[in-house]
Amino acid sequence: MSEKSLIKRAITSDGSARIVFCDSTEIVKEASRRHGLSKTMTAVLGRALTGAALMGSLLKNKTDSLTLRIDGDGPAGMIVCVSDYKGNVRGYAENPSVELPPNAVGKLDVGGAVGRGSIYVIRDLGMNEPYVGASPIVSGEIAEDLTEYFNSSEQTPTACALGVRVGRDNVCFAAGGYLLQLMPGAEDETAARLEENIMKMKPISELIAGGADGDAIIAEVFSGIEYEMFDEFDAEYLCPCCREKYLSALAGLSAQDLDEVLASTEPIETKCRFCGETYSFTPDEVIEEIKKKKSK
Repeated sequence: MSEKSLIKRAITSDGSARIVFCDSTEIVKEASRRHGLSKTMTAVLGRALTGAALMGSLLKNKTDSLTLRIDGDGPAGMIVCVSDYKGNVRGYAENPSVELPPNAVGKLDVGGAVGRGSIYVIRDLGMNEPYVGASPIVSGEIAEDLTEYFNSSEQTPTACALGVRVGRDNVCFAAGGYLLQLMPGAEDETAARLEENIMKMKPISELIAGGADGDAIIAEVFSGIEYEMFDEFDAEYLCPCCREKYLSALAGLSAQDLDEVLASTEPIETKCRFCGETYSFTPDEVIEEIKKKKSK
């Protein structure tokens, strides 16, 4: 079981702005361990997981889920993250071992790894069809891309900050981010003060690495503005996969695919892309599961 990360939420006293903060260090550590991520890809997938956790925590119902898909043309390939309403999250990148030289300012080259393309946000709210929003990738740095997504696709004035610090031992030692959103009717003065505050702040990963917690970072964002802490809760890298689900999926394959799978007497192995867990089945187990399905 991985250690927990923490999400905190706050709102201005007049309801004109809200913030969701996540210290996602443990989530990113677990993702790096499960996927064997390079330094660059720890930063890439770490930022994406943090963004998805923040967005997921804005869902209203226990059964809701949010998928963030970053479809860029960079060497990282497609990145997929799925979060629930508590910010529990899982994800993967097509090419987890990609390593790039530092960018022009000496940082891990997240933008170079992601490239250009589109971001998709899919919300499954238990209706007939999920809600799908999209926007172009503007920088590949992910935080700027999510800011653009909210501003253009959802018309919600938003500032997003995401950051991941990786040590020489290739272990994440600080990761986190926040979503700051203006609510309908927010006054220009509030928007101007918030913009001034966040422009003065150090990078989010630097603040977390220096020991700042969610309370301190939220206080810095809302400096000079009255606000109340709304709530806080744990979040973690969490995958709901299990042996039974994969066995059921194998038994549901088309007749042609099943013939290919069952042609060998060797065990059939499946691997979860989100958590790396491997499940092994004998052909007899699959045949028995098919019989069960037909008898229902």
